[in-house]
This record gives sequence, structure tokens and C-alpha cells, in this order.
Amino acid sequence: MVNKRWGYWLFFVALFLAPFYLTEFRLSLLGKFLCFAIVAVGISLIWGYTGILSLGHGVYFGLGAYCMAMYLKLEASRGHLPDFMEWSSVRELPWFWKPFAHPMVAIAAAIALPTLLAALLSYFTFKNRIQGVYFSLLSQAVVVVFVTLFIGKQEWTGGTNGLTNFSTVFGFSLSSPLTQIVLYWLTTACLALIFVAARRLTSGRLGKVLIAIRDAENRVRFLGFNPTVYKVFVYSLSAAFAGVAGALFVLQVGLISPEMMGIIPSIEMVLWAAVGGRHSLMGAIIGAIVMNTAKSFLSENYPDLWLLLLGALFVVVVLFVPKGLAGIYESLAAVRIKEKRGHEREARVDVS
Repeated sequence: MVNKRWGYWLFFVALFLAPFYLTEFRLSLLGKFLCFAIVAVGISLIWGYTGILSLGHGVYFGLGAYCMAMYLKLEASRGHLPDFMEWSSVRELPWFWKPFAHPMVAIAAAIALPTLLAALLSYFTFKNRIQGVYFSLLSQAVVVVFVTLFIGKQEWTGGTNGLTNFSTVFGFSLSSPLTQIVLYWLTTACLALIFVAARRLTSGRLGKVLIAIRDAENRVRFLGFNPTVYKVFVYSLSAAFAGVAGALFVLQVGLISPEMMGIIPSIEMVLWAAVGGRHSLMGAIIGAIVMNTAKSFLSENYPDLWLLLLGALFVVVVLFVPKGLAGIYESLAAVRIKEKRGHEREARVDVS
């Protein structure tokens, strides 16, 4: 346990020091990957610990991103209508856009809207005991609805182009290297806080109940617990994490479009947790960073084959390492402990 804690500390310290040993471009990529890692922590909570496979978390990520992007767009417009609204012949700023002129409203909405949507969806589905593949399909249907809505309402959302051309945040230039470093540190801090919160949640009594729901939900119900309450809570919490990740993503990348909240990104989020190890919070973080690093490397060096290579990498991991990268670490640690105990026994025999 002590060694693990030291490993976590070293990991996050290395992330905080990244601006001192990475180029500006690589730091920007890592910041984006850390946003994805925040989503992966939420996926690990609901899938690895509670047994809820969601294929629609791109919606919550996108809602958080759009909330922040609306504030950035209004700040960049400097009191005028956003450019895409003028192109769509909109004459007045829609009423639901006006509150997003205030950054605190945008931040609060980036967390609250995904949480509320997830709470409503999960309450009515889990209350009616819809689970397994049926819930996964329902979550994908929600993705289709929102993507279609955001593309269709071009005069409100920018359509397929989404929202972009941001210039400042809190009055500071987004193109400034110093601003980007501060935003990177903010993302790293959010990831660390979310990881600590999720780890404390799963290591306590609540975590044991979630695992019990995953393994034998009916038995948990017979023991007097209400699984619906726990499942709604953890699913809403994971949506809040995705909303935070989306808001941070927009600040660092500078755009958001409906494509980024579609079915493919939602499935990729599940793959990050699967590759890293869905039963491990740190494994999910590592999986998000490794998979996106591989995606970036392969797309740069093998532009014609990178999708096939990335798919092959995932198939290999799933077939030969079903517990993900975290499973490999646990297996090696178990072998090391076994060898250590064997040496201790031999030493005792020699002494006797």
C-alpha cells in the first residue's frame, strides 16, 4: 500500500513537472490526454466497480465542453453576436446564451447539466431495472439524439463546425504559452483531486456496496439496500467528471463540435478504461494516456494504417491481457511477493 502511494505521488509529480521537460506541442497533447483520463476515471467507477457499461459518455463530455465554449465565444465576440449566428441570420442572442457571459455560470453549468441529465436518465432506467446491454444501447440512443440536435440547430450551436475561434479566458490570451501552462496545471490538479476522491469512495463502505451491486445486485437488494440509489449516484458522479473534462478540453484545444460527442468517441472512452484496466482507477488513467499517445504516434508515422494498428493493439490487449495494464502490474507484484515469501521461508529453515 505504501509503495502504491509513493507511486501515485511520483506519477502526479511527474505530470506537474511536464512543462519543464516537454515541448509546447507535446505539453498541449498531454493536457488533452489528461482531460480524457478524467473521463476514464468516471468510466472505471461505473463499469469496473458498479458493472454499468455506458456507451454514451461523449454526451456528458460534450455538454461540459459546450458550456465552457459558449462563455469563451461570447468573450471573444466582445458584446456582438457570435459570427456563426450572424451567418445564420440570427438578430438577437438567444435567452439561454445570455447567462454564459459570466464565467462562473459556465463552470457551474459544465458540471450541473451533465449531472442532471445523467441523474434523470439513470433514475428512470435503473428504477425499471433496465441494465446490461439494454442500458448500453439506450445510452447510445441518447448520443444520437444529442448529436442530431446539435447539428440541426446550427444557429444556436454552430452546427457541424461547432464552436471555435476563442481568444481569451478571464481576460488572458489563450495563445499565450504561460496561459497554456497554467491551464495544463489546472487540468493536472483536477485529475489528481478527482482520482483521490474516487479512490476514497471506492476504498470505503460505498465502494464495497458498488462492487456487490456489480457481482450480485439481487442479493444486495435482498439485504435491504436500494441499488437504484447507488447506481444513480455513481453514474451522475461519472457524468460530472466527464463535464469537467469537457470544459478543460475546450480551454486547451480551442474547439468543440458534435463529432467529439458522438458514438465513436463514446466507445473510445470505454476502450481507455478497458486497456488500462477497468477495475483500477489508476489503470484507467494510464490507459487513456497510453491509448491516445499510441493514437497520436501511429497517426503521425503511419497515416494510412494507424486505425488498423490501433484496433489491433486493442484486440491484443483484450485477448491476452483481459485485466488491462493494471492486471499486468498486479500479476508481477504477486509474483514478486510470492518470491519474497519463498526466500523468507528458506531463510527461516536455514536458521532453524
